Amino acid sequence: MDHFQYKNGVLFAEDVALTEIAAAVSTPCYIYSAATVKRHVDVFETALANIDHKIFYSVKANSNQAVLSLLAKSSVGMDVVSIGEYKRAIAAGVAGDHIVFSGVGKTREELRYALENGIYQFNVESENELEALNEIAISLGMRAPISFRVNPDVDAQTHAKISTGKAENKFGIPIALAPEIYARAAKMDGIDIKGVDTHIGSQLTSLAPFEQAFEKVKNLALKLREDGHKIDRIDLGGGLGIPYAQSNENPPLPMDYGVMVTEKFKDMDVEIGIEPGRMIMGNSGILLTSVIYLKRAVDRNFLIIDAAMNDLLRPAMYEAHHDFVPVIDQASSTNMDIVGPICETGDLFAKSRPLPEFNEGDLVAIRTAGAYGAVMASEYNTRPLIPEVLVSGNRFDVIRKRPSVEDIIARDIVPDWI
Repeated sequence: MDHFQYKNGVLFAEDVALTEIAAAVSTPCYIYSAATVKRHVDVFETALANIDHKIFYSVKANSNQAVLSLLAKSSVGMDVVSIGEYKRAIAAGVAGDHIVFSGVGKTREELRYALENGIYQFNVESENELEALNEIAISLGMRAPISFRVNPDVDAQTHAKISTGKAENKFGIPIALAPEIYARAAKMDGIDIKGVDTHIGSQLTSLAPFEQAFEKVKNLALKLREDGHKIDRIDLGGGLGIPYAQSNENPPLPMDYGVMVTEKFKDMDVEIGIEPGRMIMGNSGILLTSVIYLKRAVDRNFLIIDAAMNDLLRPAMYEAHHDFVPVIDQASSTNMDIVGPICETGDLFAKSRPLPEFNEGDLVAIRTAGAYGAVMASEYNTRPLIPEVLVSGNRFDVIRKRPSVEDIIARDIVPDWI
């Protein structure tokens, strides 16, 4: 459930008509619902209520400071993959000891900064990273809390570009080598082993790959305990899918996920960590856009909108589906290709999609755009990054302004020798 609903034939975000936001902010723009964000956090808390757990929001899904601050007030920790995201989390009011640092390529500078400013744990992904972290921790007179991210070689049955748990992927250490690497880490003066971490991919639409991976991780944790390691935490990552096609997609519900996790680990006396991002933010946001032109061709019709692949990259990058709905409710009547104005054939949102008979200037909402939308945007074709808006009840605020083209140009520096 989300809080984008029709009222008297007009699409609303909570208690604000999207027509009102369009008039005040112009299009294209992202719009997020605070009530939906909070509801999704509550759903996870309820789903895991019967097991010791911590939620670490995956900042890469949507890193706007207002969103992070909203989540921080719900006592959610943060999962970060760069020092930039770490600093964003701190600026939003999250304590360092509520931050998990993931990522396959953490630099020495990033490791040092996080150690100096507080960290819940590093999810270490290679032996070289372990060596670097140990050296830095010793130089600071500290011990770095770690879990190794293990690669269980499980097919997440998701898009190849967001599958992370197969042997061929760059992430984590091979699970078969984990006991040897843990033994090595235990002898290091700058390392404090806390647990085990895994993450097999994003947008999983079945519990089966989770169950397969979690069983392997559980067996590893039991083996590590037999070897004398104190394993108090098991970080299961994120990846639970959401329905991008509202009418016909049925990924597992968080409650079903929570039941499976609780049953799997209830007898282990461990703290379970999860790192949802898409599940919290995806359906919490829409991309509001306007029709520029209707273009008739020989064998198809094009709906040209003012949003483009630089604003929402997912369809071009992942062939991702997003539902398109009119802001003023009306029945579908004709099939159209939905495209943006960028000079790329790949600037295509959907092919042969049944849509109403739109007119130029009509408003269209692209649903399920709250995650991996604004964070992946660019200024390709010198198109300014679009505004982000946060709605709460009958209020809305711009939480990122649209820069001017002049602002973009002014960032460039022309050497005096030209």
